[in-house]
Amino acid sequence: MKALSIAVAVSTFNATRRPRLFTFRNPPTSSPLRSSLLLPAFKLKRFSIFSSQKPPPALGFYAGVTTMVEKPASPPSSVQVKDHIDLTEHEEKIFNCLLQVVEQFNLKTQLRVAGGWVRDKLLGDECFDIDIALDNMYGREFCEKVNEYLSASGEETQGVGVIQCNPEQSKHLETARMRLYDVWIDFVNLRAEDYSENSRIPTMKFGTAKEDADRRDLTINSLFYNINTKSVEDFTERGIADLKSGKIVTPLPPKQTFLDDPLRVLRAVRFGARFGFMLDEELKKAAADEDVRAAIADKISRERIGHEIDLMISGKQPVKAMTYIADLNLFWAVFSIPTDFEPSIPEECDRLCIACLDLAWGLLNLIGWSSFSVDQRRLCLYAALFLPFRETIYRDNKAKKIPVVNYFFRNSLKLKASDAETVISLHAATKKFVTLIPSLVSKEDIKVLEVDWKDTIEVPIASKLRILAGLLLREIKQFWRVALLLSMQLHPVDIVSSTSFSKENFELDKRSGLFKSVENAVGALGLEKVWELKPLVNGKEIMNILQIESGGPVVREWQQKLLEWQLAHPSGTAEECLDWMKQTQSKRARTE
Repeated sequence: MKALSIAVAVSTFNATRRPRLFTFRNPPTSSPLRSSLLLPAFKLKRFSIFSSQKPPPALGFYAGVTTMVEKPASPPSSVQVKDHIDLTEHEEKIFNCLLQVVEQFNLKTQLRVAGGWVRDKLLGDECFDIDIALDNMYGREFCEKVNEYLSASGEETQGVGVIQCNPEQSKHLETARMRLYDVWIDFVNLRAEDYSENSRIPTMKFGTAKEDADRRDLTINSLFYNINTKSVEDFTERGIADLKSGKIVTPLPPKQTFLDDPLRVLRAVRFGARFGFMLDEELKKAAADEDVRAAIADKISRERIGHEIDLMISGKQPVKAMTYIADLNLFWAVFSIPTDFEPSIPEECDRLCIACLDLAWGLLNLIGWSSFSVDQRRLCLYAALFLPFRETIYRDNKAKKIPVVNYFFRNSLKLKASDAETVISLHAATKKFVTLIPSLVSKEDIKVLEVDWKDTIEVPIASKLRILAGLLLREIKQFWRVALLLSMQLHPVDIVSSTSFSKENFELDKRSGLFKSVENAVGALGLEKVWELKPLVNGKEIMNILQIESGGPVVREWQQKLLEWQLAHPSGTAEECLDWMKQTQSKRARTE
């Protein structure tokens, strides 16, 4: 089993003075992101919860942020890199076809696979993302020749898609795409870029392989596999060395590289987190530069930012990736926030967000990934990252109150509206779960159920618990385990809102045990797939008893009550349900 790295924040302070605690409840502010409170600085510490080394005993929190002693970060041990690339039979078939195209039409072009495919193959990983770089023609022209060859060979031709360049959004190259032997392949020309003093938009021209390699984001992504010569080419003369030593470095000076295309900052973060590589010191300085930060916010599209963040959250090391973003002071450039929001947030809120993500990540791994689908894991991590904002709202241009979480998804990252809706629903369900947990795991007879978020029909307290839990699960459906996992950060101690913690306040193994206890309780109540429960009584039957001719609020009210009765009486029949409704309606009529 691979070791899981958990990133936790460390409070640093003068040993002769106690650190000041702070609260996240409406702190006074002078600007949206500048709290007047004196907040401690935070650093990051990593340890493996699955390694033989035991984690440090103190896992307390300052206002939801873990405190422990930090050790200096160390570079990864030498990375195993192959000295040649072994092609699969499928890759051999594709590359031979492309070489036949070059030969048949006497194109005199070198075919090179660029970037990630070369890197991954050298690391011994399979990769199906093949990008072909051409040295003397455009991708669209070459794809047309491929189709001519396929047609002449009696094979089916393929459609060619062209992704236009968009220099205003740092998309400088036209890319042609076609499917060849069931694999999507991108074709693009080798390029060089010239920048004038008066414009940030480069002039594109055909370039040499050396010029193209130098213009790429990272040295480990600048390698080529020459299909013609069947050899790996390292034109920066450090791509393989940086791959072996586990370093994230830009071929050219990093600030110039990032200003040319600011998305490269996020790509550096993503690959650094993905492979566990160290970010070069000069790269880190450039990434945190104010000009670069402004370029991220202004120069690249929010769709491209959202795509990179989504790859990080869905990747192998989401906590490390978000930690890099915070360390580089890029959190608010990435997760832009509206100016008019309430309540105010503290200056170190980005660290709290990462602490919540860290804890959710640890719980996911302890509980077991098999309990969650890929999309559930992804949205669970987003919901954890944005948990400190679950009560924060802003007003749109019509003065309507909107959750800030919705802004993050819809405006900052340009992700799907359904993602925002699911995460907002998860936050609401998490709050409700917290109120039910004590009763769900109680070993004694339930005497008092302190739940104030839903009035139900009059039934015994034990039955009321089944109603409340059932309604919650019907509301959140397959995501109920995600909501339960998130509630582990708020019960029995709310890590977001509390002002002081001891080392006993948050222990992953105890929280995962509590998760299992609640999960088992839900199963014991027979609520596993309660959202699939069909009503015993339909709307027409309700209207017959009420002696009304059309539906409306009254019918909807009774549908809700009858659902609650059904949850309280899991073995009840339709006839018993109707009898209860008639008796209840009769009592109501007499009292009125």
